[in-house]
Amino acid sequence: MGVFGWGRNEAVEASDATAAQVRRTRNAGALERAAQHRDGGLSGAATRLVERLLDVGIDGKGPFDSAHEVAASALKRARGDVEQAVKVIVRDHRQLGAVGGFATGLGGFFTMVVALPANVLEFHLLATRMTAATAKVRGYDIDQPEIRSAILLTLTGADSDDLLKKAGLRVPGGRLSALATDRLPAPALMVLNKAVGFRLLGRIGQGTLARLGRAVPIVGGLVGAGIDVYMLNRIGRQAAREFPSVKTFGS
Repeated sequence: MGVFGWGRNEAVEASDATAAQVRRTRNAGALERAAQHRDGGLSGAATRLVERLLDVGIDGKGPFDSAHEVAASALKRARGDVEQAVKVIVRDHRQLGAVGGFATGLGGFFTMVVALPANVLEFHLLATRMTAATAKVRGYDIDQPEIRSAILLTLTGADSDDLLKKAGLRVPGGRLSALATDRLPAPALMVLNKAVGFRLLGRIGQGTLARLGRAVPIVGGLVGAGIDVYMLNRIGRQAAREFPSVKTFGS
């Protein structure tokens, strides 16, 4: 059982079952689609996490700049060099992740218990924005629903292939960005996104327990910073693979 009330196995099982629903939802009629609703518990948590990542991680809110703004700033700083802009995006987000991870573990176990939920959300928002900004500078329309789903799938790493297989989806060339060519109906994309949310919740539980096991003041801060930097760097490399450059920069 994870610190948020569920274990990884439970989250993965829910993810697999939800991904399998994508096959049915693709061909669902209007009445069946209208019958879909948000559940409570683990299901509701997955839905809320995905909505938060899309609404804030990509579109931005308050002091949290949108992926559009981050991409434009990186291109400007890189003087229009797309690949250099990608490096700027990843570097900036690694630095932000290091600050958040260090602050979370700085006070040791007792303060970490309180700080972890906020840091977990902050990390995933940073990872989402970093991936979306990378896609943007590479020329993708990050307002397109399929691309937004591909961005979420990128956060799951190796789990993305398993999720797509269970959903009965194939991406040409093996790149998640090619999901845009499938033109899935909105309800099917919502179900796919929810399946991603379950997988992310399962990973959150694992990562949280790992940090709690190293919750020593100061040392815990260094460990927390190191974990966030490592994970963001890995997601950054994954995003660069999943969203290869297109000929023109997106509008």
